[in-house]
Amino acid sequence: MRYAPFGKTGLNVSAITAGTWGTGGVGWGGAVKEKSIAAIRAMIDGGVNMIDTAPFYGVGIAEKVVGEAIKGYDRSKLYIVTKVGVTFPDGPDAMWKKNLSRASILREIDASLENLDTGYIDLYVVHWPDIDTKAPPEESFTTLAELKKQGKIRHIGVSNFSIAEIEEARKYAEIEAYQPQHSMICRDNEDIMKWTCDHGIANMVYAPLGAGILTGHYRTLPKFEDNDWRYLFYPFFKEPVFGRVQKLLKTLDAIAKDHNAPVSQVVINWSAQHPLVDTVLLGVRDAGHARENVAATDWTLNDAETARINKTIAETVDAEVAG
Repeated sequence: MRYAPFGKTGLNVSAITAGTWGTGGVGWGGAVKEKSIAAIRAMIDGGVNMIDTAPFYGVGIAEKVVGEAIKGYDRSKLYIVTKVGVTFPDGPDAMWKKNLSRASILREIDASLENLDTGYIDLYVVHWPDIDTKAPPEESFTTLAELKKQGKIRHIGVSNFSIAEIEEARKYAEIEAYQPQHSMICRDNEDIMKWTCDHGIANMVYAPLGAGILTGHYRTLPKFEDNDWRYLFYPFFKEPVFGRVQKLLKTLDAIAKDHNAPVSQVVINWSAQHPLVDTVLLGVRDAGHARENVAATDWTLNDAETARINKTIAETVDAEVAG
């Protein structure tokens, strides 16, 4: 496993982070608790020291699974990330709301600590800007700063924020991490990532495998349930994006063959070696999948391979977007 400093936090974080959106089960075709626990433990045993979760993932299910998975490990050597700001005020089956009011934050932190069965959160990430209750940033981030002072959280991060929103948040609390979507086929946030790098804020990226499409598993258009996140949140499993990815996969296939490795490991290395990326969030469904992800850090892409991939991205994905 490769490790690197995580911004200005003082943490030395593994190149990949265990992601648990799918662990919540909802919107990803379900999840088996025992397999999820085994997957997280396989990641830890392979050297992964950061685990990312959120109360939104299965309305607390993923947090509880993480809490169970880390039992028996030295907690001081693991960095647990969870989130705040997305709630279900009308019940788990109703529509969620983005709420960063002081009262809601205080309820959420206590619930997350209980779900995770831990005394503190290493990194507490604001999941989305508050566009529903519209709590003032001063109220939200002053509350988070208080939680940090109390020791309930150790570092504060944000996800899906603009530069202006991060700058406003920094007036009231130290922001030490940014979590954007970033992959070969989604680089919309690179301007923000450059800005955060310049300001010592660590970048931990999600969906590096394009919700699975960049693994090469899907060579023909799949059919998911209508409420599947691969339809609702990502555009990759619909044309014309699906066709662009198939062209890109031809180059990835060739490089994977040269390394006698799965395509997913080529993609993981491209993302983990990106100069703007500090750690890569990877969802895991079972222990075998987890070990395969960890093995990606046993080797690296050379400069020529990275340039070849970037050239193909420019000629396929970027060219069709421009067209």
